[in-house]
Amino acid sequence: MIEAEMASVSREVGAFIDSMLARKDTLFKSAYHLPSHGGKRMRPYLVVKSCEAVGGDRGLAIAPAAAVELLHNFTLVHDDIMDNDTMRRGVPTVHVLWGTPTAILAGDLLFAEAFEAILRSKLDDRRARAAASVLSYATVKLSIGQFQDMSFEERDEITEVEYLEMISGKTAALFQACAEIGAIVGGGGEDRVAKLGAYGWNLGMAFQIFDDYLGITSNEEELGKPVGNDLREGKKTLIVIRGMQTRSRDIIKSLLGNKNATQAQLASLITSLDEDGVLGYVREKALGYVEEAKRALSCLPDSEPKSSLTQLVEFAVMRRK
Repeated sequence: MIEAEMASVSREVGAFIDSMLARKDTLFKSAYHLPSHGGKRMRPYLVVKSCEAVGGDRGLAIAPAAAVELLHNFTLVHDDIMDNDTMRRGVPTVHVLWGTPTAILAGDLLFAEAFEAILRSKLDDRRARAAASVLSYATVKLSIGQFQDMSFEERDEITEVEYLEMISGKTAALFQACAEIGAIVGGGGEDRVAKLGAYGWNLGMAFQIFDDYLGITSNEEELGKPVGNDLREGKKTLIVIRGMQTRSRDIIKSLLGNKNATQAQLASLITSLDEDGVLGYVREKALGYVEEAKRALSCLPDSEPKSSLTQLVEFAVMRRK
């Protein structure tokens, strides 16, 4: 059911993005590349459903929802450059197709168009300013988180606390912003904006932890990019941090940052991590944030949008069992 709802929102948001980016010149083509290939679009869905959950008009939420999707795609273009990823959503990344300089500019264009989308919305000045403020603050947080993620690659040991702080900025901040923006657009009071923000933050934490899990246990067809890339790039995910405390430590050390790590070596590591209880620990950690997200929704009366938000947080950690 939620997949059909997400697809419906995705079509509406996609049409809005098309109106902004569907041009033939090279810069716009490169900027439009990732948005045109869809993705899950959980973030714009979160904006729309948070708006509806406080009794707001879905139509008013489409432009702000497009704004967060444009901003998200901006981060993906630049992330792919920093991580040297060659595939995203099953297609070559922007810098592979058009080169790094154009990809950087494409990301910059997406960033600018995110705020243009809010300006094109039918929101009154107060709500438009509030939505833009939340989005700009989230961008600062995710930039700090991304920098921390990069800096971790140069350190031998990272604590779980440091990792959680990093993903709080890199990922959870934008999910929090989506829920807050949706509540603002829908006319929710301060308490509901805050509670929905807490829901979004916990959703984002669960999503990122499980995304790291999928990054090593999934397959390329499901993931849309090469499996094990985070490990090859030396990223300190929760799996790596926890695994370094077990007998899997030596295997991890031999593969971490090894760009030539084979699928057979990764398969051996997965078996070891599973036997050591690391994979189960990581899944349980994600599920803990799922429960916190659900508790944050208790401020809302029962409704179809509230049910959708509950399903969304479950979907975040059930994309692959």
